[in-house]
Amino acid sequence: MISSFFGKTKPINYIVLSVFLFLFYSVFVFFEANQEINVDTIPLDVLTGGTLLLSIYIISRIVRVEKVTDFSSYAIFFFVLLFVAFSKVLGDKNAIFCNFFLLLAVWRLLAVKSIKNVKHKIFDASLLICIASLFYDWAVVFFLLVFFVINVYDRKTFKNWLVPIVGILTFFILVFTFLKVNGELSFFADHYRFSIDFLKTDFFTEPAIIKLLIYVFLLVVVMSLVFLKVRKKGGGKLVPLRIVFLAFIFGAFINLFKSVDASPVLITFFPAAVFLTNYIETIKKAKLKEVVVVICVALSFVLFLVELNL
Repeated sequence: MISSFFGKTKPINYIVLSVFLFLFYSVFVFFEANQEINVDTIPLDVLTGGTLLLSIYIISRIVRVEKVTDFSSYAIFFFVLLFVAFSKVLGDKNAIFCNFFLLLAVWRLLAVKSIKNVKHKIFDASLLICIASLFYDWAVVFFLLVFFVINVYDRKTFKNWLVPIVGILTFFILVFTFLKVNGELSFFADHYRFSIDFLKTDFFTEPAIIKLLIYVFLLVVVMSLVFLKVRKKGGGKLVPLRIVFLAFIFGAFINLFKSVDASPVLITFFPAAVFLTNYIETIKKAKLKEVVVVICVALSFVLFLVELNL
């Protein structure tokens, strides 16, 4: 029943998931996070919730336009389930906004495959990554993805390699001007520290990190299975999925480089949702597919309950 419902692309799928995520976020903000209702914080909370809902819509558009999955609502379904499994990310507004801009950047990079307006798309992606770095300094790692896309689709055009630099300079000039006017030029030195948390001796003994490593391991297994299927089937999905895979790897590394009390695992949710969707779509037997989906739902809520006690 669940698999057949989300196996379609009707508006009701988006509405159901949006309402659920909005309610889940609202409950987290006002109860789990132990935040008092403050008039001053309500606008930011509303903006954050709106960004989450807009992220669902963007993912729905990406998978439909760029065809990294078949036509279904599984991608946004798994995206929301991952929020349940890693509910603490809802308390990290920086991660939510960083993920939003990285999501847009990845979309622009996936769109390069059409070989139309390549420079514009590369510039947009570079600028969006720079904006994402305002929320997490290590988001700049995604520039490696920009150069990977250039190398894959249009490496012979030398100007393409210079476009990311133009994007960085544009971002720097705009931000520098704003900070200069407001007398806050120390922002660059204070924000872009690029700390490496995994060098700490007790880093890998933290429960949240153990959970993250298990999550990454399981996803890599799923991704390997998907790549094996895609290689046999063909159909032009292989390169876009490689881009999404690298987005997941870079997101996982950001979690190792994160600052204290940060929850950037959200950055990996879109790539994870894409590969989980592709895996589900390889299952032809309806009953087996239903069982796998139900297990995913149950596992997400079990992890949610476990996380409440961490």
